[in-house]
Formats: sequence, C-alpha cells, structure tokens
Amino acid sequence: MAPEVNSRSRRAFIRNAGGVSFLIATGTWFTTKSEVLRNRNESTSIGSWVTVAPDGQITILNPAAEMGQGSMTALAIIIAEEMDANWKDVRIENSPIEPDTYGLQWGGQLGGPMITVGSRTVRGYYHALRLAGAQIRKCFVQAAAIKWNTDASEIETRESIAFHTSSEKQLTYGEIASFMEVPESLPSVSENDLKKVEDFSMIGSVVHRYDIPGKVNGTAQYAIDIRVPGMQYAMISRSPVYGARPELDNEDEVRTMDGISHIVTLSHGIGVVGESFEKCLAAKRALKITWSQGNKADGYDSRVAFDEYMQLADGSQMGESITELGDVHKAFSEASKEYHTVFRNDFVYHAQMEPLNAVVSVASDGKSAEAWYGSQAPDRARDAIATELGIAFEDVTVHNCFLGGGFGRRSMSDYVVEATQISEKIKAPVKLVWTREDDVQYGAFRPISLQSMSASVNQKGELTGWKYRIVGTGDGLLASGARVPYYSIPNKMVDLHSIDHGVRTKHWRSVGHGPNKYAIEAFIDQIARDQKTDPFKFRKRLLATSPRELKVLEKVAEMCNWTSAVPEGRGRGMAFAERSGALVAGVAEISVDKETGKIKVHQFWCAMDAGLVVQPDNAIAQLEGGIILGLSSALHESITFSGGVVQQSNFHNYSIARISDTPENIDIHIIPSQENPAGVGEASTPVVGAAIANAFLDLTGKPLTHMPFTPDRVKMILG
Repeated sequence: MAPEVNSRSRRAFIRNAGGVSFLIATGTWFTTKSEVLRNRNESTSIGSWVTVAPDGQITILNPAAEMGQGSMTALAIIIAEEMDANWKDVRIENSPIEPDTYGLQWGGQLGGPMITVGSRTVRGYYHALRLAGAQIRKCFVQAAAIKWNTDASEIETRESIAFHTSSEKQLTYGEIASFMEVPESLPSVSENDLKKVEDFSMIGSVVHRYDIPGKVNGTAQYAIDIRVPGMQYAMISRSPVYGARPELDNEDEVRTMDGISHIVTLSHGIGVVGESFEKCLAAKRALKITWSQGNKADGYDSRVAFDEYMQLADGSQMGESITELGDVHKAFSEASKEYHTVFRNDFVYHAQMEPLNAVVSVASDGKSAEAWYGSQAPDRARDAIATELGIAFEDVTVHNCFLGGGFGRRSMSDYVVEATQISEKIKAPVKLVWTREDDVQYGAFRPISLQSMSASVNQKGELTGWKYRIVGTGDGLLASGARVPYYSIPNKMVDLHSIDHGVRTKHWRSVGHGPNKYAIEAFIDQIARDQKTDPFKFRKRLLATSPRELKVLEKVAEMCNWTSAVPEGRGRGMAFAERSGALVAGVAEISVDKETGKIKVHQFWCAMDAGLVVQPDNAIAQLEGGIILGLSSALHESITFSGGVVQQSNFHNYSIARISDTPENIDIHIIPSQENPAGVGEASTPVVGAAIANAFLDLTGKPLTHMPFTPDRVKMILG
C-alpha cells in the first residue's frame, strides 16, 4: 500500500538502479558473501549495506533510529571513511528491519537487536562497519587491478576514485561498478586493512548531517506525516489507573456522533475511529467509561511512598546487591567520622516532541500487515505486530520513519500494538495518534527513587567506607549509575530495594544515572565541605588511580578557572560521571532569587573523554542538549500520583525548561583520544543535577536533597 508522501521502498530502489550492491551475510562482523544486483527485476530478501550506481551515487543503509542525535550520518561516515568514498556522492536510506543482518554488535558480532538506546549505536556498529567499508574498498581495488592488468598493490583510492600510481590512470567507483564482477566470496580483511586514525578524512572531522536539510525544508518523513488510501483516524481513552479495565456506558450515543465509524474496546481503554483527528477527539471526550477497581496501582500516592522507602532504607534487610567490596562494617566501626544523607527523586516524563503515533494496515484476511512508525526498537515493534496477529515476522512490512524525539519512550511498542489491534478489528488502515494528555497520564516514567547515603572517613579525612541503598519502583532502571569504580574507596556496599506499585516505568535519557549521580556527587561535596577540603581537590584524591577520569576532571576545572573568585551572589559546583563508556565532568555557576526561590544557571562547563568521536561537532550538540535536558529535569520536571492517577496532564502543570532557563554560556571541550568510541548521547545529562546542587551548597551552605529543585522547595530550604 503506497502512502501519499514521496517515499520509495528499498526494494524499488534496487530494482530500478544499476550498479552493484554488497550484501552482508547474516550474523557476521562484515561481508563474507556478495551478489551483483545489476538491472535485476528482483532483490534478495536480505538487504545490502552499500549500493554503488554507475553514475557514482553511493547509497549506504542506516540501521539505527534517527531521532535528532545524528546516528544516521555517523554510521554512514564510518563505512564511507574506510571505503574512501567522497561524501558528496553518498545518500542514506533506512535499512530493512532485519535484525539478523542489521542488529547491533551483540556477543562479539552483528545480529543483535535493532535498538537505539543507551548510547549504543556508534560503539555498537563502529568496528564491524569499518571492516565492511574496508572490504568494499578492497573489491573496487581488485576490480580496477583486473581492468588495468596490474597488481592491486599499485592502486590507491580517495574520494570515490581508484588511481594507478605509475600510469596515472583513474576510474571512479561508479565506472568500476558498471563492469566489476564481484566474487562469490569477498576478499578477507583484518585490522591491518583498516586506516590509521591519523589518516582519517571524515571520522573526527566536521561533516554536515544528512538529515538536517529535510528537517529544515519539511521533506523529512515522520510517521505523523503518513496518509494511506482508505485510512481512518483513531484515538483511545486509556485507564486512569494502570491495569483498570473499561466498560463503556454511552456507546449508542457516541456511535451516532458525526464522522465516527467504529468503537473498539481494548483491555485498557476504549478506541474511537473516524474520518478525522478532530472528530475522534470530540468522540473521545464524550466517552463515559466505568473503570474496574482492585488494580495494583489503586490508591498509590507517590508523595506518601517516600515514607515507605525510608523505612526500607533504615531497615537491616539487604536488598539486591549491586556492589560489595572490602569490609564496610569494619570501616564504619573504625571511622573518625560518619556522614548520612537521604536524597529523593521524583518521577520524570519523557516529553518527546512528536506525539506517539503509528499507521498500521492489517490485511483483510489478517495474514499480513504493513506499518509506518518511528521507533527506537523497530524490530521489536515489527515482532509485536506479528505476535498480536499470530503471523510470521516476515509477513509484516515496516516503513521506519524519523522520530520526533525518543529519550527511551519510543523503545516501547505499545502505541504500535494499539494501532494493530484497531486496524485488525475494523479491517482498514488506521492512524492512531496520542494526545499530549494521553502520553502524560498514561506515561511510562523514569522511576521515583530514594538514595540513602552513608560514608566513613578516617583521621586523615580519607573516605574509607561507602554504604548506598537505593529504594524505589522500577527494578533494574534504578540501579544504573550506582557503582563508582573510579573512586578509590576501599570498602563499598551498594544495594537495591525495588517495590512494584503497579505503575509504568521506563528508561529515560541516562536511565538511573540521573538520580544516582546526583546523589553520589552531591554527597561527595557535602563530605568535602565538612572536611574543609576543596571539592575539586577531594575528588582528585579519589581519582588518583583513575588517570583518564582525573584528566577529564582537571580539564573542566581549567575551563572554568576553578580557583578564581566566583562573582558576587553566585555559587559554583562540580560533578563527575561516567555513562556508556564516556567520562564527563561538569561545573555549574548559579544564582538564587531568594524571594521567588528560582535557581538560575548562568554558566555551564563540560569536559568529556568519549574515546574517538566520529562527529565532534555533533557530539558537542548532543552534550549541549543533554545539559539542557538535565537542567530541565533538575529544576522543573515532576510527575506525581494520587490514588494511582497521574496528577499532571500537559505542559501547563508539567513544567519543562524554557528559553529563559538556558545558561548564558555552555562551554564544551572534547578530549582527543584514540580509544574505541564510547556513547555520547546521554553523557552530559547525569552531571547537571549534582553540579547545580553543589553550586547551591557553595552559595548558601545548604544542601538540596530532593530533585527537582523547584522554587517552593528552594524557599523551604532557605527558610
């Protein structure tokens, strides 16, 4: 079924284009087999990474979700670099949703899930795509050598051209593609065939992102843009308390409303289907639903929950062990002084820009389906459709679209499954759209949590013991970032108590690193202040055996001129964190309006070591974005439950950062490195809350122990 937008399928492209495509063999690190696709009428079922046309156009397929983070460009750059391709010749298309071919490196080889989360994309594909690019280049070199009846060692490549060094003959990749015969088994490549870092021309340089022009001129295709013939719109009124089942009390009335064609009952809500979004919205608002009682989340109050968490934190029962090192009990028994602080973190909503939506068309016989959606896990969504319909994965055709933001929310497939359920029941294509209110009140949030911190120091002021108890809801989501392997503390004990309240939780940018690094780093500053030690010097001692981490900390101190006087009425605070292999240090400079309780972040400095950075300019943009998001969550964002119901509904009562909250200056420095790439997308967010809290401590002498630091909470602390 063709959508009413300018879109060409991968299959159509291969059918119509000449040239040569390189097909990757399932589950391998790089290409081992090939097929020539030259003016064929049919393509193979496993798509290619690279197609080179006779006119020189190079098409590279992108396996990752592009949601503004630049991965579409970064992955293509990796292949193009080792191919010696001219970036001007490159175009990028989304790959087929085939995880066996296009999945992340998982367990040492490609073929894992197609999931864009946890800053895994570049580091998950980097080595395999370099080898694939090198192998494709080797094919062109060998084809040129055969053409010129010379040895391959006499041929060099650059910018999509093969050169014969002695005769000065040259052929473009397009010209080679028009005649080359690709062998059944492609030439092997190894580490020795890869470029040296100093020879890179694109990796590590500024390369303009491929997706930006389409987003500027409006041609970029999001799922929200899709319309297909015969399509109807759908909206759902979902359970106010998670787990409640609906009973519609005014079905006859709603069925007669203008433009409404169907009413569909789901396990968790009532769907209305009609000819337009507006008419569905009117019908949704008219629904009168009785919801079942006795659900697990009934009566849940997130504010009261902290009392329950505190009881667990004070108890003697151990939770799930996260870290256990040395003899913590002995360290505390021999301590010169002990410290104890409890930190709290509220639920946080994803607030992605594009509303959740999907277009699904289930065949009239129910034996196949076609879908358009933007997903961070498109293979899981495809599998979810197949499972829902009881059909094979291969019987679901997917058109993966750009994502208008994700932050972890679009790694879920619930919105795609809902569209599938409704399409199956009405036997027609359906565009399901969530309103902002739907997404806020039926959200899946970064978990609420309490961090109970205890530490012991000896007479030298050295940290000797570390006890850290995390309590909340969200299970493994709570544990991310709780370990501090880089800090030299000889005795550590970290454990987790998770309580299932029956509410929905999900990964949120940097997952548990946000609340946990806030608690860890704010606690460090409290100890340093009481020990009358500069927080920078205190951390330097802790990082004495971690040279890479120490270098990052020292760099941010240099950037902000840490030892200089802070302007009158301002405070400065520091924090350090690691996320997905990236090492980040941040410093915030703030002021506080004592009348309103509003914190203003004036300056933010950030240093990062993320190994070799494929797109430095884009990495800076990601760090800046992560800082703004961290600032928003630290100063504003809070979801609360009462009676199991989310109390917020839209941005009028779920506050996010505004332009006026943006720091006057954000200064970023990326430390050069030849280590393997680390994850950048979530790297800066975890340090922001702690840096602000520590700046507040520096300015006022009072700790901030409940994030977000809203004006009401600040005024209460200031007394």
